[in-house]
Amino acid sequence: MSGFDEEPLEAATTIVRRGRRTEAERVVDRLRELDWTIAVAESLTGGLLVASLVDVPGASACVRGGIVAYDSALKHSLLGVDAGFLADHGAVQPKVARQMADGVREAAAVAGVPAHVGVSTTGIAGPDSPDGQAVGTVHIGVSTPLGTRVETLALSGSREQIRAQAVRRALRLVLDAL
Repeated sequence: MSGFDEEPLEAATTIVRRGRRTEAERVVDRLRELDWTIAVAESLTGGLLVASLVDVPGASACVRGGIVAYDSALKHSLLGVDAGFLADHGAVQPKVARQMADGVREAAAVAGVPAHVGVSTTGIAGPDSPDGQAVGTVHIGVSTPLGTRVETLALSGSREQIRAQAVRRALRLVLDAL
């Protein structure tokens, strides 16, 4: 015996984390601190972004959901992206990322209250480009009650690498907005 009253193992409350927290963990932790919610609109990343968030234990406290609007018609009908702009300019545009981020906040409203944060991804992951833009062109939008920001990236690598890089950058942009 050590001379100390020992607490049963079942009652222990210490959590030990090894290594650095992931970007997704940091986003979820910060949203929970603020008591804010997030909604995700994805095209390029096809669900990877929202999946990275819901992989975090406790994410249900802040993640409203995600919409994978791969088809431009869904970008319009579900997210409110301007149909005329889509027809004239295509989906891989900063304005589309902005409208997707704003639109998903409203699409994920609960009891009339929009999500606090909307994040969107649109771009060309390759291997080919259907509209002549460079493979690796990515636009990420982040919308909060304080405004909307869009970042344009020129990424390189394989299709999988471009999509993974876009997810990491989107999470960082959300953190910057929080």
